[in-house]
Amino acid sequence: MIETTLADPRLVEITLNGETALAHADATILDVCRAQDVDIPTMCFLETLTPFNSCRLCVVEVAGSRTLIPSCSRTVEVGMEITTESERVANTRRILYEMYASTVDLSLSDDDTRRWMAKYEVKPGRFGEYESHRKVKIQDDLYIRDYDKCVMCYRCVAACGTEAQNTFAIDVAGRGLSSTISTEFDVVLPDSACVYCGNCIGVCPTGALMFKSEYDMREAGSWDESRQTVTTTICSFCGVGCSLDLHVQDNRIVKVSSPLDHDVTDGHLCIKGRFGYAHIQEEAGRST
Repeated sequence: MIETTLADPRLVEITLNGETALAHADATILDVCRAQDVDIPTMCFLETLTPFNSCRLCVVEVAGSRTLIPSCSRTVEVGMEITTESERVANTRRILYEMYASTVDLSLSDDDTRRWMAKYEVKPGRFGEYESHRKVKIQDDLYIRDYDKCVMCYRCVAACGTEAQNTFAIDVAGRGLSSTISTEFDVVLPDSACVYCGNCIGVCPTGALMFKSEYDMREAGSWDESRQTVTTTICSFCGVGCSLDLHVQDNRIVKVSSPLDHDVTDGHLCIKGRFGYAHIQEEAGRST
């Protein structure tokens, strides 16, 4: 954390959970909370993407505000008094998780989501048991799309757009519970502008988008993250220098990701970097 003083004109003084803190004037409440080691749940937020404000799980209480404030997008102001874990905040987050659980399948959500649901003692069946109403699971050669797990966080749309790929192959179609992520004119993915970079998979927090290799292993009951190792290397397909995290189980690469904090990729890759590892498996097979 950078040491700062009030002599710095970019700083403002705020109160965070009853304690005085200094923050840069262009920082968001979430930025300040994380800098102060104050934990806040998020689902739609990702540090490499512009905040979209769709999940509302990061809301906090600000003195003088009638409504709860999304911390991921609200910048701090002089004298702001912020409370991150009031009864009102905790109850709101609990209800939001319960509403998500009643409308989508959260069984493959990321570790943070499961941790927060346990913390708030979320009762998934409170608003009714989830029943599949989309019943659409589309398989491609490289990845699958399971709309039953989609929480409409918009991360994939952002990664496909100006935030990373600039392909604009997908966007939101429909309204309300009928909303879904779709290609232009709802054409099949091979007929769309998709370049199969897989960046949408890399940012998905719920398993709605998944490597086909992972999906097949889960279906077969062989997917076991406790037996997986992650090795960081540099992609060899070109000279850009993208960093790859190779997820390996039973001496085979089962998926590839990229570190969010890498200054070359910001977690994003091209089709070769994310999916171009089949030849390694084949070479390994020939040598045995």
